[in-house]
Amino acid sequence: QVQLVESGGGLVQAGGSLRLSCAASGRTFSTYAVAWFRQVPGKEREYVGVINWSGGNSYYADSVKGRFTISRDNDKSMVYLQMNSLKPEDTAVYYCAADKFLVSDPSLYNYWGQGTQVTVSS
Repeated sequence: QVQLVESGGGLVQAGGSLRLSCAASGRTFSTYAVAWFRQVPGKEREYVGVINWSGGNSYYADSVKGRFTISRDNDKSMVYLQMNSLKPEDTAVYYCAADKFLVSDPSLYNYWGQGTQVTVSS
């Protein structure tokens, strides 16, 4: 079992940066892939990116590639989403999710955090 808690959201101007954190508990966390998703009201949850269990591989949606970076520190049971060059369209609630496989389908993730709001003003 894995429990996840996101933090670091807030209000930022377009072009700015934020770093989201995902704190995990559970002794098997280091064996799980962790993904970030985002959601705006009335829309489906959107895949942002995923990192494998070791941190050696990460993959991103085209909409954030080159601007967002996922990293992890298994010793601290933490995963991070560094967001640079933010745009108003990045405004959403951001969620981290964990499971065994590197997939972009949110329905395949069993463990979720509660989400953190990111608002990018123009």
